[in-house]
Amino acid sequence: MLKRHRRLLRITSMGLLSGLAAGIGVLLFRWLIEEGQALFLPGHQVGNYEALPVWERLITPVFGGLALGFVFSRLDPAQRQVGIAHVIDRLHSERDSPVRLPLPNLLAQFFGGIAAIVFGHSVDREGPGVHVGAGITSQAGQILGNSAEESFILAACGAAAAIAAAFNTPLAGVVFVIEVLRVRYRVERYLPIIIAAVTGAVLSQLIYGPMPAFDIPPLHIGRLAELPLMIGLGLLTGITSSLFVGLIRRTAQVTARWSPLLAFPLAGLVTGLLAIEAPQIMGISYDSLEAMLRGELVFQALLLIILAKLLATGLSVGLRVPGGLIGPAFVIGGGLGAATHFLADGWLMPLASSPSFYALVGMAAMMGASLRAPLAALTALLELTWNPGIILPGMIAVISAELTNSLLLGQDSVFTALLKVQGSEAAHQTRT
Repeated sequence: MLKRHRRLLRITSMGLLSGLAAGIGVLLFRWLIEEGQALFLPGHQVGNYEALPVWERLITPVFGGLALGFVFSRLDPAQRQVGIAHVIDRLHSERDSPVRLPLPNLLAQFFGGIAAIVFGHSVDREGPGVHVGAGITSQAGQILGNSAEESFILAACGAAAAIAAAFNTPLAGVVFVIEVLRVRYRVERYLPIIIAAVTGAVLSQLIYGPMPAFDIPPLHIGRLAELPLMIGLGLLTGITSSLFVGLIRRTAQVTARWSPLLAFPLAGLVTGLLAIEAPQIMGISYDSLEAMLRGELVFQALLLIILAKLLATGLSVGLRVPGGLIGPAFVIGGGLGAATHFLADGWLMPLASSPSFYALVGMAAMMGASLRAPLAALTALLELTWNPGIILPGMIAVISAELTNSLLLGQDSVFTALLKVQGSEAAHQTRT
C-alpha cells in the first residue's frame, strides 16, 4: 500500500511540475513573439502587418527566411526536425527506451518559431508550442533519469500543458494528446497529463485572464432548417482540408532535399507576394479571425484570405519553416464558415444564425479534418467559446468534414503525411 501511495504521489508531482515548466515555456514563447511584433510593427501593435507599406510586406518575410535559412543550414539535418510531427516521431520511435526530444531541436524550434512568426511567415505559435512544452519536460526527464514509461508520460504532459496554456483549453489539451499524439488512454498515465493540462491553463489565466480565447456573445443555431447547411459546410471544409494537406505533402516531397537557405526565403517570397493584396495572412492572423467572428469582413475579402492563407501556409509548412498550422486551419475554416453564411443568407433563405456561428463551426471542422482529430476540435470549440449551444451543429459539420476527407478523398492527417515524407527521404539516404 505504501509503495502504491508513493507512486501516486510521484506521478501527481510529475504532472504538476511538468505543467508548470511547459506552461512557463510556452507563455514565454508567446510573450517573446508579441514583444517582437510590437517592437517593429506600426503603432507598436501586435499583429499589425496590414499597416506596413507594400514593399515591407514583400521583403520582411523574405529577409526573415534568409536569416532563418542561414542559421538552419548550419545545423545537422537531424537537428532541423521540429514541430508536432517531430514530437509524434520521438514518442513512438523507441518503445522500450526513454523518450528523448533533443535540446538542439528544442532550441531551433523555440527561436526559429519566434523569428518565423515575427517576420510575418504564415504560420502559428501552437505547433511550435507543443514541441516546446514536450521538449522542456523531456529534458527534465533526462536529467532525472526517468524510466521509458515515465519519460513518455512527461513528454505527453508537456504537450497537453502547451495546448492548454496556448488556448486556455485544458480538456482540449488532454484530448489532443489522445487523438493527435496517439497516446493510449490508461488512468494511471492520464492522471498526470490531466494535472499538467490544468496547470498550464491556470498559468494562462493568471497572465491573460479567465475569459475564453475568443470573446463573442452566446451563439446557437437559429432553426433546425439550417442543419443541412452544416453538412454542406462540412463537405466544403473536408475538401479544402484535403487540398491543404495535399499541398503540404506535395511541397514537402518535391523540396525534401532543398537547403533551408533556399526553402525558407522561397516561403517568405510566396508569403510576401500574397501579402501585397492580403496582408491579413502575415503572422498568426488571429486579428483577422476575430474580424470574421464579428462578421466584419465582406465576401470578397473572405475569399481572398482563405485562398492566400491556404497557399502561404501550405507552402511554408511544406518547405519546413519552423511554425505550426493549427492557427491557419482556424483562419481558413473560419473564413469558409463566414463565406457559407454570406452565400446561404443571400441565395437560399434568410438565416437566423449569425456569421460568427458559421465561422466557429467552420473553424472546428477544418481543424478536425486537417489534424484527423474530430473530438479535439469539438472540445476546443466548446472551451474557446464557453458556448454549449454550438456543439450539436459543430458535431454535424465535423463529422461531415471528417468523412469527406478520410473516406471520399483518402487523405492522411497533415502530421502523418509529413512523417511519411521524412521516412521516404531517410530510406533514400540510407540506400544511397
